[in-house]
Amino acid sequence: MVFIEEFRDGETISGIYLCKSKQVSTTKTGREYENVVLMDKTGSIDSKIWDPNSPGIREFDANDFVMVKGQITTFNRALQFKIESARKAEPGEYDEADYMPVSRFDAEVLLKEMYSLIDSIQNKYIKKLLTLIFRDEPAFIERFKTATAAKSVHHGFVSGLLEHTVSVARLCTKICENYDFVNYDILVSGALLHDIGKTREISAFPQNDYTDEGNMIGHLVIGYGMVREKISLIEGFPESLANQIEHLILSHHGELEFGSPKKPATVEALALAAADNLDAHLETMREIMDVKNPNTWLGFNKWLDTNVRRTEI
Repeated sequence: MVFIEEFRDGETISGIYLCKSKQVSTTKTGREYENVVLMDKTGSIDSKIWDPNSPGIREFDANDFVMVKGQITTFNRALQFKIESARKAEPGEYDEADYMPVSRFDAEVLLKEMYSLIDSIQNKYIKKLLTLIFRDEPAFIERFKTATAAKSVHHGFVSGLLEHTVSVARLCTKICENYDFVNYDILVSGALLHDIGKTREISAFPQNDYTDEGNMIGHLVIGYGMVREKISLIEGFPESLANQIEHLILSHHGELEFGSPKKPATVEALALAAADNLDAHLETMREIMDVKNPNTWLGFNKWLDTNVRRTEI
């Protein structure tokens, strides 16, 4: 198969791809068309079905594997797939592994590093909390190990949540080395816990979409509830310590307009928000640059709000 990252303007493509979404849309002139997003493990592409009589367009829906044929064009400086014909693919015609984007790091190695970070915590209450969440519930840790960190933007792949969590925790350990007034146990535990709500906010691949709970509540509040529930099971857990850890989860987006119910009020909360933001932005940039594109300038990215340039020496 030709992977999406290899698509080029003007090519004719025929192959099987996963239909991530399919919706009827209308142009400004009132013309109806099918708006489709196709994906494989290398990325996704906005696709259109302009002809309502195109063969097979009514045979497939979201989350189906689809054999499509059509032309690659460019619209608003982005590639787009004009689907001319389609049919639902049959089992045995495709390998699901080709359609699931996966972390470039070994999940078991990342998990081992996360457990080492948990072992480095000295406070007995915090260590017990992390043990209850990450060691005592096999079903949860399996979900956490394979979960995506986002529907799009950054770490939107299998084991993306684990990769992002460990990366943020690494940054936090470096912050503690550089600033001796930051509490290591609170900050590192906050890094490990800050996104656990995403295991319920976003569904697993291939859907990789927001759940009802995710849409209506969001991972910050979901994660806060998960942590509060476990803290209630730990006898003698200091309320002040609980508030500080929970505050990190609720404030880690940094600003109210970015979805945080509270702005960071402690040095650890401020540090976590900075580390989370840095890892998210750098991973977004890496994913842009990782696409096979020979150009120095890689185009405008709406999430970074800038035109991205590849570094040259």
